[in-house]
Amino acid sequence: MGCVSSKHVVKHPPGYEDPIILASETAFTVHEVEALYELFKKLSFSIIKDGLIHKEEFQLALFRNSNRKNLFADRVFDLFDIKNNGVIEFGEFVRSLSIFHPNTPKAEKIAFAFKLYDLRQTGYIEREELKEMVLALLDESDVFLSNDIVETIVGNTFVQADLNGDGKIDLDEWREFVKKNPSLIRNMTLPYLKDISMAFPSFVMHSEGSDDPDMT
Repeated sequence: MGCVSSKHVVKHPPGYEDPIILASETAFTVHEVEALYELFKKLSFSIIKDGLIHKEEFQLALFRNSNRKNLFADRVFDLFDIKNNGVIEFGEFVRSLSIFHPNTPKAEKIAFAFKLYDLRQTGYIEREELKEMVLALLDESDVFLSNDIVETIVGNTFVQADLNGDGKIDLDEWREFVKKNPSLIRNMTLPYLKDISMAFPSFVMHSEGSDDPDMT
């Protein structure tokens, strides 16, 4: 009869992927992916404890408050949730964080930022979407600007970015706009992802210190 193996089997949560495979498909090394797994476990057991990151846990990591609602946080969560099943699995977590790695090509960062503003996923950034995101970013930073100033920011952005004047910004126009305003994706690079600690990276795009006066 066959012998029974006594080897200990490590049980991983749903969506777990081999660090070697993830390292081959992202900007991370195997060691960095293993460190990210420790961080992922910490986050995914912070509230619901099922080995998956739920929106409340994601908001707790971003804002230290699981109940705070913010369009910016919702949008980042949705982009991390590649399978659109309401949770972030480990593979999704690593692949999405890889966008913020210093070694990731700028083109990938630009495309991710475009998706962030394309709230209705139409392939374009429309004026109302841009305004909603500007307001969300200001709210996250506890900054209040009058509606007139926000409209000016949105208007100036469209004057510069909407090259064909059709009232919306496509990906090619966005690329050109970012090329002229590189500060827009400055926070798409997190240097400490090269030296991962047990602190969750902040993706918050603070308006203070920006050298682009036309867009937050």
